[in-house]
Amino acid sequence: MTLTFDPNGPSPLDSGVFGLPFTPEQSKIVLVPVPFEATTSYGGGTADGPACILSASKQVDLFDLDTGRPYEAGIAMLPISEEVRRWNDEAKALAKPIIEDLQENPASLSSINALCEKMNRWVYATCKQWLDQGKTVGVIGGDHSTPYGAIEACAEAHPGMGVLHLDAHADLRNAYEGFVWSHASIMYNVVTRLPKVAKLVQVGIRDFGEAEFDMIQNSNGRIHTFFDARLARARNEGMSWKSQVDAIVHELPNEVYLSWDIDGLEPTLCPHTGTPVPGGLNFSQAVSLLEGIVNARKRIVGFDLNEVAPGPDGNEWDGNVGARLLYKMIGWALRSQAKHD
Repeated sequence: MTLTFDPNGPSPLDSGVFGLPFTPEQSKIVLVPVPFEATTSYGGGTADGPACILSASKQVDLFDLDTGRPYEAGIAMLPISEEVRRWNDEAKALAKPIIEDLQENPASLSSINALCEKMNRWVYATCKQWLDQGKTVGVIGGDHSTPYGAIEACAEAHPGMGVLHLDAHADLRNAYEGFVWSHASIMYNVVTRLPKVAKLVQVGIRDFGEAEFDMIQNSNGRIHTFFDARLARARNEGMSWKSQVDAIVHELPNEVYLSWDIDGLEPTLCPHTGTPVPGGLNFSQAVSLLEGIVNARKRIVGFDLNEVAPGPDGNEWDGNVGARLLYKMIGWALRSQAKHD
């Protein structure tokens, strides 16, 4: 592909994500922004995550020491949908009194769940459209409820794939607060509704309920959770992170979908995310986990990055970290696919 811009220069004002000039049709990587956070139950702002990442991405240098020039494959982000944002605003207004008063309102819950389902179908249809054209698709949330449709579409295209779930939370709650499609229920829905997902491997989990723990224990190995406290204890006793990465990657099938909540990282890297929790991975650990997937010759077939939120004063630190993690995810995804071409 002939580039019409200077990859070492500043991003043009009219450029796309990462300052690139590509259209989705020209790109191998198509990013689907989903400005939706209707069921967020603590801090908010993740509906602005896609715009925050888009803005911060233009400060990311395009040459990567480990993956080279991911941008040459073409990376494009679709326009942020005003329709999805309207669904979010409507559902969020209905959800607010339910979340604040902790009292179910059957009529409101029905409307909220219907709007969430509408968002799911939109994400599914949009992702499937680009997957059918041979693109690798990444969802940019929004809260962690947003990628369900993407995981569904990828599982149809790659039956037997595994989901590598980086998060502070297990997200295995059944209809949390009455919301069927809650951000806290994403992996419950994946495991119970998507049989073509062969395995869920979770990393960094450090905030979960007993019912979620029981679901993991009773999953017959379909869910394998690397709890953050146990990972940290093993490292304190001398186990290397590389050995832990090897153990994590060993649990994955050959085809892997990445579902990454930014709060899987240390809170210093995402202080404005909705539900930060002490602990988590540092940036280099997260990146080396991606490298471990590629070194094991497994193929990354899709991904999402969620729960990035700008600060209330417009602070872009979370977006800065999110954009850089996103570029690393893209680079290693492309490397994993090159090994299978």
